[in-house]
Amino acid sequence: QAQLVESGGGLVQPGGSLRLSCIVSGRIFSIYTWGWYRQAPGKQRELVASINSVGGINYVDSVKGRFTISKNNDKKTVLLQLDSLKPEDTAVYYCNSPSSTMNWGRGTQVTVSS
Repeated sequence: QAQLVESGGGLVQPGGSLRLSCIVSGRIFSIYTWGWYRQAPGKQRELVASINSVGGINYVDSVKGRFTISKNNDKKTVLLQLDSLKPEDTAVYYCNSPSSTMNWGRGTQVTVSS
């Protein structure tokens, strides 16, 4: 059964860093585009970073220069390095494929607060 499991979130002070990980199972991994989404309370889920099958990367403007997406095809893992975190980055973060959406995982909570 296809499954997404996110981890790595937590509570961090402004300016801090976190590294999120998403393990994909039950799905061919390397041919798809993969992305990280986030959903803040009362807001719609938004795609913040994506990486395609050949390594092409896109970021939403609000995270450019601060977040870095990467993937490991052998381990079927998508990573998101979050640096210079701001309070407005507080959200539940999810991974999924923008090109072939799977059932959503539980996500991982990122809270940026002093």
